[in-house]
Amino acid sequence: MINLTYEYRIYPTRDQLSLMEEWLDTCRRVYNYALAERRDWIQSRKCPINACSIQREFIYPMDAEKPTYYCQKRNLTAARKDNSFLQNVHSQVLQEVIGRLEKAFNALWNSGFGFPRFKKRFRSFNFPQLGKNPIGDNQIKLPVFGWVKTVMHRPIPVGFEAKQARVVKRASGWYIQLVIQSDVKIPEPPIKGYAIGIDMGLTDFVATSEGELIARPRFFVEAQHRLKVLNRAVARKQKGSKNQQKARQRVARFYERIANRRKDFHRKLAHHLCDQAGMIFAEELNLKGLAKGMLGKHCLDAGWGQFLDTLRWVCFKRGVHFQKVKAAGTSQECPACGVAVRKDLSVRRHECPECGYITNRDVASGQVIRNRGLIAVGQTVQSCGAIPDREALKQEYLKAI
Repeated sequence: MINLTYEYRIYPTRDQLSLMEEWLDTCRRVYNYALAERRDWIQSRKCPINACSIQREFIYPMDAEKPTYYCQKRNLTAARKDNSFLQNVHSQVLQEVIGRLEKAFNALWNSGFGFPRFKKRFRSFNFPQLGKNPIGDNQIKLPVFGWVKTVMHRPIPVGFEAKQARVVKRASGWYIQLVIQSDVKIPEPPIKGYAIGIDMGLTDFVATSEGELIARPRFFVEAQHRLKVLNRAVARKQKGSKNQQKARQRVARFYERIANRRKDFHRKLAHHLCDQAGMIFAEELNLKGLAKGMLGKHCLDAGWGQFLDTLRWVCFKRGVHFQKVKAAGTSQECPACGVAVRKDLSVRRHECPECGYITNRDVASGQVIRNRGLIAVGQTVQSCGAIPDREALKQEYLKAI
């Protein structure tokens, strides 16, 4: 079984548009109420028995039921019978809001994320089920809304069926993300073909083991001047006026344009790498630590995490094996002989004193990543031609000096 997500642009009518805005606001209120209920219960169990808080205390009976996922779902069902604004929203849509809050708490407990925050606005709502034959001629049928005008820029593949739909509001308009499903079982890409390793950095976005250097586009850094002008225009408008809303909309559309450019670059680069090899190996980076470092803004602008996720999915679609290897010491090792060659970050060229191998520092790291990946999948580095001839390297080194 395979699931794919197709995104389309939708053009709802005026009545549908107002109803979608109302649903988003109701989902936000439900999310914040459920979060406040969990937070208050947690605070009531953290109070010391011999002292009280200076501000306030959350007093809950000792036999009060803990607001868990299933408990809040039951309470939501009971609350829909008395609240008219909850009855206007599809029941499964509101149930998905509680599921979204549960995912946020699971990320807090299991993945080290922070405590969930209250939402100022909601961007999307999800339909976990669709009716029969929801796809029409440039339109999609949604529960309660009916047929919504859609730009079907690519057809649904044969054998796939629409299972879920998420309506998303962005600065440029409204979109729908269709989850389509097929019973076809696709095996993992085989471990075969030519292998390459990629090293990611800030000087060059990607350096391959074949010596190709791909420059890093500075999407956000180059757009900072334009963002400064747009934000200044927002600050100069009268607070709460329509002109200020229009200026904020221009800022939001520009941010979305930056994100779209970055996403387009990642997808094109992923296909470019898949054209060259049957196996691709990348380093396993500590993305959270890099984002909090001194160069955090540039690391986030590069979008390494998004690129690796895109590359993994593109490799799966094209039958290319993708795997991550440990990143520790990839720049301090010679890819030809394996000797440790210590160098600081200012040294941009790899020169091995043992075998005489000379190349770009990032290219050498990519070759080390390729060698580690080949060993991890059970293939010898010599059989793939990954280790150059030492005698030829010595001759090249003597000529260079």
